[in-house]
Amino acid sequence: MNIALLLAYGIINTLFVLLVSPLFISLIKKVKAYAQGRRGPSLLQTYRNLAKLLKKETVYSQNSSWIMRATPIINLAALLVASLFVPLIYLPEPTDLVGNIILFLYLLALAKFFMALAGLDAGSSFGGMGSSREMAISALIEPIIMLVFASLAFAYKTVSIPDMFRGALANNVFDPVAVLVAVSLFIVIVVESSRVPVDNPETHLELTMIHEAMILEQSGKNLAMMELSSAMKQLLLMGVLLNILVPWGLTTDFSPVSLAVALAVFLLKAVILAVVIGLFESCAAKSRFFRLPGLFAIALFLAVVTLIIEVFA
Repeated sequence: MNIALLLAYGIINTLFVLLVSPLFISLIKKVKAYAQGRRGPSLLQTYRNLAKLLKKETVYSQNSSWIMRATPIINLAALLVASLFVPLIYLPEPTDLVGNIILFLYLLALAKFFMALAGLDAGSSFGGMGSSREMAISALIEPIIMLVFASLAFAYKTVSIPDMFRGALANNVFDPVAVLVAVSLFIVIVVESSRVPVDNPETHLELTMIHEAMILEQSGKNLAMMELSSAMKQLLLMGVLLNILVPWGLTTDFSPVSLAVALAVFLLKAVILAVVIGLFESCAAKSRFFRLPGLFAIALFLAVVTLIIEVFA
């Protein structure tokens, strides 16, 4: 194992996720605006919003504790570490140091757990309501997420995400199992990114908001870190879907030309997926809370079918 190459991979992949993830938040908003006959925000609007928040003062509730102060840092740190587990443009040499799918899921759960705690910590009714709803949804979707990723582990005979991508890249024929998993992963992206029909990230209507309610008391730099970590989480889940379904473009050659080509190919794939997400949101309406298990059941059914195919076929 080449330590220098692994270190370079960690720096490049983490910086790429950190710098590019806000772009797709703006792109999805742009697609939704066009679908509704509006002009929509600039593709750089999310970057401007984050820069504006970084310049603002951070205000804390009198009822808050260290949890409110630590949560944005923990969220951003967890997602930065998680970005090491999902290669987006360069596949590193096989290693046990990064890539374990179980630890990846634990990092995402850690960020969500502290976000829910911060929503409760401020002492506001809206924050508590959002945290309660988030945990109710998590109780339903997290077992399904584990089953979806377990089906990936069975399909590619490994619990390492880079090894899964390597197996998908080596498989040159059309794999129907990858399509089944991709549909489940798409639903996971919608749920974990708090998008329509599960939640609406653009609303501040008290009776419907979930994710926005938990970060309602955040401000300034803390809010910027929370928004950035949410964008990073969305991009990482998009990366898992794309590099399983269409792994072409991933490179194992650490050269400037190969990295540039891989970067361009991934951006193209991610733009297409972001457009699909935006169009999906435009065609769907915010569902009632008690109808959400029906959406989750689709991901559960496809994951179970994948497991049956891999175990018994």
